[in-house]
Amino acid sequence: MGCWCSKNPTPSNPVPDEETTILGKPLEHINKFYSLGKKLDVCDLAATYMCKQFSTGKTYACKSIRKRLLSSQEEKEVVKTEIEIMNRLIGEPNIVQIKGCYEDRSFVHIVMDLCTGGDLFDRIGKLVNDQSYYSEKDASQIVRSIMNAVQSCHSKGVIHRDIKPDNFVLSSNNEDATFKAIGFESSVCIKEGEFVEGLGGSDFYTAPEALQGSYGKEIDIWSAGVILYVLLSGEFPFKSVYEITTGQFDLYSDPWPSISLSAKRLIQMMLTSDPMKRISAAKVLGLKAEDKPIDNAILSRMKKFRAVNKINKLALKVIAESISEKEIKSLKSMFASMDTDKSGTITYEELKIGLNRLGSKLSETEVKELMEVADVDGNGTLEYLEFIPAMMHIERRNMAREDHLYKAFQYFDVDNSGYITMDGLERAMKEHGMGDETSAKQIMSEVDTDNDGRINYDEFCAMMKNGTMQPQG
Repeated sequence: MGCWCSKNPTPSNPVPDEETTILGKPLEHINKFYSLGKKLDVCDLAATYMCKQFSTGKTYACKSIRKRLLSSQEEKEVVKTEIEIMNRLIGEPNIVQIKGCYEDRSFVHIVMDLCTGGDLFDRIGKLVNDQSYYSEKDASQIVRSIMNAVQSCHSKGVIHRDIKPDNFVLSSNNEDATFKAIGFESSVCIKEGEFVEGLGGSDFYTAPEALQGSYGKEIDIWSAGVILYVLLSGEFPFKSVYEITTGQFDLYSDPWPSISLSAKRLIQMMLTSDPMKRISAAKVLGLKAEDKPIDNAILSRMKKFRAVNKINKLALKVIAESISEKEIKSLKSMFASMDTDKSGTITYEELKIGLNRLGSKLSETEVKELMEVADVDGNGTLEYLEFIPAMMHIERRNMAREDHLYKAFQYFDVDNSGYITMDGLERAMKEHGMGDETSAKQIMSEVDTDNDGRINYDEFCAMMKNGTMQPQG
C-alpha cells in the first residue's frame, strides 16, 4: 500500500492556538513562502510536490503530510521526529537537506532539497550506457556514498532504519552529482549502547535482529550490505524471512567466481548475523575496491533487475494514488473486528481466522511467518501499531487487490487495447520522471515474456507479483 494524498494541498486559514498543532508553533500558510506545483511522489500518509520559493525563485521539494490521517499521538510524534532528525543532519553532504517546515489546519509541510538525478539504479544504467562497462569500483563508489550517509546518521545518534535503493537519489543529472539519503519517516534517535524496539527495514533489506524486534544502528550496515550484494550480482542474497534469519547466502555459484575476494569479504562482514560482530560504517569507508570490470552476464542481470524494479515502482505509485483515505481508515476497523475478545491485541488464532474471513489466500505457514515478523515485542500478540504495518506489508508484497492491479494496468494501457505498448510505457515513465526510451525498451524486453512487442495483463500481473522478488538471470 502506498500513500493516500492524491490532491494538491489547499491551505486553510491560520489559527494562533499552539495547543492544536503538531509542531508546537502557530499555524502558518506555506503559500506565503512557496508555490506548490507538480506532484513528484506518493508515500505513506503524504505526497511530495515540486515547489518554488517566492523570495529566491529557487525550486525545492515539499512533502505534505495529511494531518487527519495522523489519528494517534504516536503517529504525530513520528512526524515531529522526522523533522527533528532532518534538522540534526543539516550540513551533511550525503543527506537531503531540510529547508523549513510549516503547518496549517490540514497539513504538515516539509520543504527540502529537490533531487532530480534519479535513484541508485538510474546511476547504474547511466554508467553502463556511457562507459559500456560497469566495474567493482563503480559499485564501491555507490556504496561509499551510502555509507557516508549512514556514518553521518550514526555519528549524530540517528538510525536511518530504511536503507534501500529507493532512498538514495542523485542531486542532479550532472556527472559529479552527489547521492543523497532520503526517507527519514522511519528514522529514530538513539544513544550509544541503546536498543530500539519496533519494525525496521524494508522487505529483503531487513536485518535479522530487526525481525526479532530489538536492535541498534547495525541494522543500517546490514541493509547496505544487501545493496552491495545486489550491485555485484543483480539478485538478492535472501529471498524469504527464513533465509534472513539463518543468515545464509551464496558467494560461490555464478556470478561470484568472477567477483574479487576483497568484495566478497566485505559482503560477509556487512552481512554478519551477529550485529556486535558486524563491520562499522567507518571501517567500510576505510577500505578500497578493485577496479575490476563486471562480467557481461552480470551486467545483463543488473539491467533486468533495474528494469523490473523500475516498472514495479511506477505501478505501485499508480496504485498508491488510487487508494482512498477511506481504505486506510478501514485498517483500523479491521483490527477491531479481528480483536474478538476486545483485549486490545490480536492473537495468532484471531489473525488466522480474521484473514480467512477476509478472503486472504495466505497459507498457515505464511500467517505464522507474518505473525512472527509483525510481533516486534515478541509477546505472542499483535498490538494496533504492529498490526497496521503488517497489513500494509501484505498489500505491498502480495498485491492481492485485483482492482488495484487492473487500475495500474489501465494507466499504462493508453489506447484501451488490452495491452501495454511501448508508447504507453514511455509516456508513463516520462510523466513520472522515471526513465527514457532506452529504459522503456529494457522493461518491455524483460516483462514481455511471449515476445509479441507488448505486455498483456497476465504478464503485467506476473511482474507485479514476482518482480520485487527475484529477477532470474
